[in-house]
Amino acid sequence: MGVRRAVEMALDASNRTDTPIYTYGPLIHNPQVLSVLEQKGISVISRIPETGSGTVIIRAHGVPPEDQEHLKAAGFNVINATCPKVIKVQSIIARHAKQGYAVIIIGDRAHPEVLGLRGYAGNRGIVAETLEDLNALPEYEKAIIVAQTTQNKVFFQSVSQWARTRHPHYRVFNTICDSTESRQNDVKALAEKVDALVVVGGYESGNTRRLFEIARASGKPAVHIETETELDTDRLGNPRHIAITAGASTPNWIIKRVFRELENRMMTTSTLCFRRWRFFLHRNLLLSNVYLGAGAGCLTYAAARLQGLAPSWAAVLMATLYLLCMHTFNNLIDINSDRYNDPDRALFFQQNRLLLSGFTGLFGLGGLVIAWTMGPLFFLLLACMTFMGIVYIFSLVPKGLVAGLKPKIRDIPGSKTVLVALAWGIVTTIVPAIDGLGYIAPVSVLVFFWTVSLVFVRTAFFDILDMQGSRIVGKETIPILLGEKKTMVWLKNLAVLMTMALIAAGALGAVSALGYLLSLCSLSMLMFLSAYEKGAIPSGFRQAFLMESHFILAGLLTGLWVLVA
Repeated sequence: MGVRRAVEMALDASNRTDTPIYTYGPLIHNPQVLSVLEQKGISVISRIPETGSGTVIIRAHGVPPEDQEHLKAAGFNVINATCPKVIKVQSIIARHAKQGYAVIIIGDRAHPEVLGLRGYAGNRGIVAETLEDLNALPEYEKAIIVAQTTQNKVFFQSVSQWARTRHPHYRVFNTICDSTESRQNDVKALAEKVDALVVVGGYESGNTRRLFEIARASGKPAVHIETETELDTDRLGNPRHIAITAGASTPNWIIKRVFRELENRMMTTSTLCFRRWRFFLHRNLLLSNVYLGAGAGCLTYAAARLQGLAPSWAAVLMATLYLLCMHTFNNLIDINSDRYNDPDRALFFQQNRLLLSGFTGLFGLGGLVIAWTMGPLFFLLLACMTFMGIVYIFSLVPKGLVAGLKPKIRDIPGSKTVLVALAWGIVTTIVPAIDGLGYIAPVSVLVFFWTVSLVFVRTAFFDILDMQGSRIVGKETIPILLGEKKTMVWLKNLAVLMTMALIAAGALGAVSALGYLLSLCSLSMLMFLSAYEKGAIPSGFRQAFLMESHFILAGLLTGLWVLVA
């Protein structure tokens, strides 16, 4: 949490100001993150100048209090990104140092966090790295013992035992971060269930090195890597199950890359032919958006039947081609953000850019041709939506022409999620309504709300997964604005509201009995979100495949209802 918070504060600062931004020392111990920050214009200063301007971000490890004062005195705007868990240790040390306690810090002498903690102890701070260091200390009349937040739990237990035996009057504070302690316990538990372990994180990260030590002590093959390019599966033996863990400073996109690389290697080398082909099919259907396009057709069919209409295949095909074109075009444009959010998709689009660009044009043209055969009104509607899609991405107003004006619609916070859902709602619900009825009936409004809500939940969920990458490229999505937890609450509430709305509409006769059946789609989404929060949804392609399958489910349930009816 502390590392993620520090990185987010730095990225948010770079996205919201044009003044120089610095970090006082490396923000965290991860070279990939530091490289990204450097690309964002955030540089590192190692000493405090006499005068300065701009913003300085205090690193997650914290700094001595006098350094913060000197930075402010030099003229910098100071943002304190110290991990809240470290701040708690700083408070314990400062309070007891004022009361005359000696402060014994268990940690690495040269570690930035320990240097910062010692600054809060004044001349009463002592650092001990080993039990031998502790035995060499004089006996103090009163003393406290604290730990570096990423300290090894087992070693600190031996320190606590030493204090109880040798100096029972010393006060011992277990200040190891609960996240660090939990991850160390998880590695031990995972090691018993798997054949090999991969530890991902910076080589300078103390907590990552300790995770690797624990993994290696299990006796199972274990490797410590910084990125997926260093992955040598030969060192892992011939495992069937691999555990992946990561240090606190390892960003999500690096973990995703390692996971996807392992997943690809294990699946492509699997001795089970069915397993290889299933993975290949799932992967390419998802990456090419073909599965999403099929879902668009299924949702159009379901929405039409829910309105009491027999949908024309032209309306279903138009929705499929248009949405396939829209999402593929967006992926081609957003390939930079996908390098962080979905590295496998970014590589797929980079390798097949020309082919996918050609297919995007064909999909768009095909959708317009079908719309023309349906009538001038449908052609005009789809042409306007296509034009708005272009306006969304490319600015029609020169940048800086009007102060405070967002040159692109996509720069408006949260606009992507809302506009994608509305576009889906129009082509999957409104188009079939006008095609079949000639007007928009009250039931069409209800069904429009249902389809828009389904797509909104789906898109916002993927926005949650992509929060780190979105911050890096400067996107302000709904989860970034509201926070992950609050967004998840809103999405679950929306899924509940969708379920209740369809059930109520069925009970009141506003829709046919199909409404009861299709309420299972929104109920399934609610169950998916709840399972995701509990960690029960596997990462990777299966996670995305399950979410996208809700649209396919809507079409299958509708087809079943039609057959039975």
